[in-house]
Amino acid sequence: MTTRITADGRDGFAVEPGRYRLVAARACPWANRAIIVRRLLGLEDALSLGLPGPTHDARSWTFDLDPGGRDPVLGIERLQEAYFTRDPEYPRGITVPALVDTTTGAVVTNDFAQITLDLSTEWREHHREGAPDLLPAEHREELDAVERRVFTEVNNGVYRCGFAGSQEAYDDAYDRLWTALDWLEERLADRRYLVGDTITEADVRLFTTLVRFDPVYHGHFKCNRNKLTEMPNLWGYARDLFQTPGFGDTVDFDQIKKHYYVVHQDINPSGIVPKGPDLSGWVTPHGREALGGRPFGDGTPPGPVREGERVDPDHTPLRA
Repeated sequence: MTTRITADGRDGFAVEPGRYRLVAARACPWANRAIIVRRLLGLEDALSLGLPGPTHDARSWTFDLDPGGRDPVLGIERLQEAYFTRDPEYPRGITVPALVDTTTGAVVTNDFAQITLDLSTEWREHHREGAPDLLPAEHREELDAVERRVFTEVNNGVYRCGFAGSQEAYDDAYDRLWTALDWLEERLADRRYLVGDTITEADVRLFTTLVRFDPVYHGHFKCNRNKLTEMPNLWGYARDLFQTPGFGDTVDFDQIKKHYYVVHQDINPSGIVPKGPDLSGWVTPHGREALGGRPFGDGTPPGPVREGERVDPDHTPLRA
C-alpha cells in the first residue's frame, strides 16, 4: 500500500498529531529504521508506536507483548486485522512498518522506504526542537545514490544470500554483498558518516543491517566471509551509531535473534536460537570522533527514551 500521509492530505490522509499509529516490530530491520527516524525527529507525541512481538506465523505479526495480547490503542490481536479493514481481499504479506489510521483501524501505508522520507519532510511541523535534518538538500543527489546502493546491495543483499534457491544464486548474491561491504569499508576510512559530516537517512538504513550482521546474517544467512567485528571501519562506524542516542536504544538483540531463527523454519528447522555472539563490544570506545563530523548538525540529540518504549535492559549491552 503506497498511499501517503502528507501535510496537504492529497492522498486523502493529512498529517494530524495523534491520528496515526506506527506499528513496527523491533525485530525487523525495515521497521527498526522507522523507529529510529521517529525517535531522532522527536515525533513521539505526534505519532504513537505499536510494538508487535518478534515472531509471527504465516498469517500475521501479533501483539503478544501487550497485556491480553492486544494492541492497547488499536484493540487488535493481529496486524492482519488492520490490513483487512483497509482491504478485505488484501493479497500480499502482512508487513511492518505500517501506519494505521486510529479513527478507522485501517492501514494507510506499508511503504517502508517512503514512510521515513515522509516523516522527515511531511511531518516537519511536528518535529522536536533541535531535530536533525536527515535529508540535507545540499547532499541530496549523493545521498540518493548512496541510499540506492545500500538498499539494493546490502539491505536486500543479505536476504538474497539467505533465501537463495541455488548455489549459483547464492554465489552471485554473496559476491555482490561483499563487493558493497568492501566499498563501504573503504568509504568510511576517512569520513565519520556516509554522506556529509552529519547523520543522514543513509546511515539509518545501513545501521539496521549492520546491527543484525553478526547475530544473524553472518551465520543464519551464510554471509560469512567476515564478521562485522573483523572490518575495522564498518565496526567502528556501527559502534559509533549504536552509542548515539536514537540508534542503539531502539535495538533489542533478543527479539532480533528470536525473529530470524524461529520464524525462518525453512532455513533453521530446529528453531534453536543461538546464545551468542558476545555483545559487549558494542559499547567499547570506537574512536570515530577523530574523523570530525557533527552527529546532529546544528541540532541536538533526542532526549531519554519514553516510558513504555524502552528496550528490555536484559536484551541490550547499553544497560547491561
